[in-house]
Amino acid sequence: MSSKIQRYAAKLGEAEVSRVGIDPITLTDPDITVDEAYHIQLENIKKKLNEGKKIVGKKIGLTSVAVQKMLGVNEPDYGHLLDNMVIENGSTISCETMLQPKVEGEIAFILKKDLKGPNVTVLDVIQATDYVVPALEIVDSRIQDWKIKLQDTVADNASSALFVLGGKPTKISDINLELIGMAFYQNGEIANTGVGAAALGNPAACVAWLANRLADYDISLKKGEIILSGALSGMVVAKPGDTFAARFAHLGQVSVNFK
Repeated sequence: MSSKIQRYAAKLGEAEVSRVGIDPITLTDPDITVDEAYHIQLENIKKKLNEGKKIVGKKIGLTSVAVQKMLGVNEPDYGHLLDNMVIENGSTISCETMLQPKVEGEIAFILKKDLKGPNVTVLDVIQATDYVVPALEIVDSRIQDWKIKLQDTVADNASSALFVLGGKPTKISDINLELIGMAFYQNGEIANTGVGAAALGNPAACVAWLANRLADYDISLKKGEIILSGALSGMVVAKPGDTFAARFAHLGQVSVNFK
């Protein structure tokens, strides 16, 4: 492992603990590659596993074409979900435990079979999925002021922080993933709306992309893992006193509070 990867992994780890953001990695090292950024992410995940945390799934980010254009990229990214990131539906989070949180609504896939790329298809994903549920992802950036490029967010575990699962377990065969609508509420008012097709045309396509991308690192999606398939609408900044809820057609509701 190169000293550069270890150095940036340590900086991001320190920022998470101190809750003080660091300068963008792409500012201090403009030549850093996406592959190096993934190795920085993996270095910190390995450290957390050594501390006793467990991987419970993966998250997919940058599934919106608009966000990809904003960051100048043409593919999504991914991060790891750990057992200490799980928040109970309807519970309360302290903003003091985070740096600069934002919330987004998405569909979570729970797998009943392993998926390993390359060549994983949408049909493979559907056949490997036990059920789907609505989810809220609370993203956070250890990069100061969210001044991120692709390499920054990848190194920072795709800006992962916490997530909430809610609603009711629903078989994919009972719904149309592309057409599922979502209304996203902040303090009882609609903040934005979304539809399944906003995530690469189909949330299952996001999961297929992830399985194939992970093959580059000899990583597979495991039976029982939770896969957050990507936001169906824009992120909303979270402040103390805020309540967020996402209501999905057929899937139900998921909510979280901030103090």
